[in-house]
Amino acid sequence: MSDLPVIGIVGGGLIGMSWAALALACGAEVIVVDPRPEAEAETRDFIAAAWQHLRALDIATGGTPPRARVTADMSALADAGFVQECGPDRIGVKHDIVARIEAAVGAQVVIASSTSSLMASDIQARARHPDRILVGHPMNPPHLVPMVELVAGRATSQAAMDTAEQMYLALHRVPIRVKKELPGHLANRLTAALYREAVHIAAEGIADVADIDRAIAYGPGMRWALMGPHLIYHLGGGAGGYRHYLDHLGPTQEARWKALGTPSLSPQVRETLVAGVEAELAQTDKTTLTARRDDALVALAKLKQTYGF
Repeated sequence: MSDLPVIGIVGGGLIGMSWAALALACGAEVIVVDPRPEAEAETRDFIAAAWQHLRALDIATGGTPPRARVTADMSALADAGFVQECGPDRIGVKHDIVARIEAAVGAQVVIASSTSSLMASDIQARARHPDRILVGHPMNPPHLVPMVELVAGRATSQAAMDTAEQMYLALHRVPIRVKKELPGHLANRLTAALYREAVHIAAEGIADVADIDRAIAYGPGMRWALMGPHLIYHLGGGAGGYRHYLDHLGPTQEARWKALGTPSLSPQVRETLVAGVEAELAQTDKTTLTARRDDALVALAKLKQTYGF
């Protein structure tokens, strides 16, 4: 019998369905609220496909996944003890969703938003109980990528942050507390910095889109799957560690920073990027790309466990 509360998922898109699969695998009862008529079938199919990966990770135990309750009725969240909000990333929509959630759940129920860019202070601005609202941002797909960013708004209580952190730990996630609110939080800001330079390099004709992707996938991306940039450069410093690296190679980093590009996603640049991805996809099996990614994420997670990463 699971000690997890009933978990409400508001929004049954890719992120919401992924959260639902994970919560079911961990033994929670799950209620998905989504107004679309096709949401129930989509959620059932997604969970069935995700279940083999969750079993491979030793998170799910049963051979057949239990069903999430999928409904368009927000009042179904009356029994929820935790809500993961996964609606569209538009502040007006968030305000409406929060108001409807608050009308359905108890005042003590924590509401965590999966928003990738909005700030908790803005989301909680019109709430009746803003102290229980925070950002709980995963990376896609949440059931296979364990990181979750926790970001408090101005009114978020420490108790709500602690409750959310314990919930994500119970869901076998790796919660990270971001100390200050910024658009994009932490992980998306890091990926945005890399993506900006990737766009600049493509826009300037320095390298093709496919080669940019290969440079990451077969270069630094292999190290990043194991450790972050600070530890990587610590190892790059040899016996002297990070201090030696910064003393001797820090100036070259600063020189590169000054040379980084500041591109814009103009129509011409967008066409360059899309054409580059289409050319890249011509060399791979598009129909199995997502499935192969998910299989590889499972294998990578098990490998990281084996080697203590």
